Amino acid sequence: MTDFLIYLATMVGIWGILSLSLNLQYGVTGLVNLGHIVFFMLGAYISTIMVVLAGWPIFLGMAAGVVAAAAFGALMALPTSNLQQDYWAISTLAAAEIVRLVFLNTQLGGPYSGAAFGMSGIPRPLRAYFTSGSYDLFYMVMVLTVLAICLALCWWVLATPFGRTIKALREGDHVPLALGKRIATFRIRSMALGGGIGGLAGALFAHYNAFISPQYFLPLETFIVWAMVILGGAGNFVGVIVGTVIIQSIYNSTRFLKDFVPIDQALLGSLRMILIAVLIILVILYMPKGLIPERRRRYERPPAAQG
Repeated sequence: MTDFLIYLATMVGIWGILSLSLNLQYGVTGLVNLGHIVFFMLGAYISTIMVVLAGWPIFLGMAAGVVAAAAFGALMALPTSNLQQDYWAISTLAAAEIVRLVFLNTQLGGPYSGAAFGMSGIPRPLRAYFTSGSYDLFYMVMVLTVLAICLALCWWVLATPFGRTIKALREGDHVPLALGKRIATFRIRSMALGGGIGGLAGALFAHYNAFISPQYFLPLETFIVWAMVILGGAGNFVGVIVGTVIIQSIYNSTRFLKDFVPIDQALLGSLRMILIAVLIILVILYMPKGLIPERRRRYERPPAAQG
């Protein structure tokens, strides 16, 4: 049970970082990104390629994954920054699938490395300094520390003029345009920042799991991240973390049902997704702003002049 709780906390930390990045793009900026898993994938693959194939130090390879994901976020937004939400959503989904299919059909390092075989033997940071029993605990603490740093970064961004501008973008283009803001530039910067944070989550996942495959980054994974954001409360970073805890608990703990109920493993996986879908439908119907809605700042009108 202790090992499972450590694993669950680590997954909550990794996916919590990824959900923070989507919340920055959608919950704060209003960008409907249906290909968000591409940042997770780029962070994982680029870090793995730099460390395993190019021989870079692990933390430098992880930094390369963050930079690659941020650059792709900006690149994804360049041709689509002036599109409406529905066209934006379709284009982001297509871009993510293009990247996944490139990795699915590209050999990396050898005949049984890359492509559909995935990448194995990914080293873990500082592994030699810990015993087998204590390393997972160390990695959990490291991931949760990174999650706290990312949460603080998101809060800091919202307090800057850039953060206030992208929050105005969420309500429409008219106010930022009236203030002379170049909305395309702010959308590109928001996509790059969210992409970099998502790439960091992917790099942490790759070096924890020690194996990655294109099958880990299907479009379904994007909708799991969306479930975390919608359940917790779009625009509220603490709410998003709460949503991640709930979804990851359901996603990982239901595997133990087979020990108590005679059920096929494939059917169990389908029932798990049905449970998450029903939960999201109930939240949308009865709590459309999520479990912890965003607290929007209200400004009082000045009192009317006397006389």
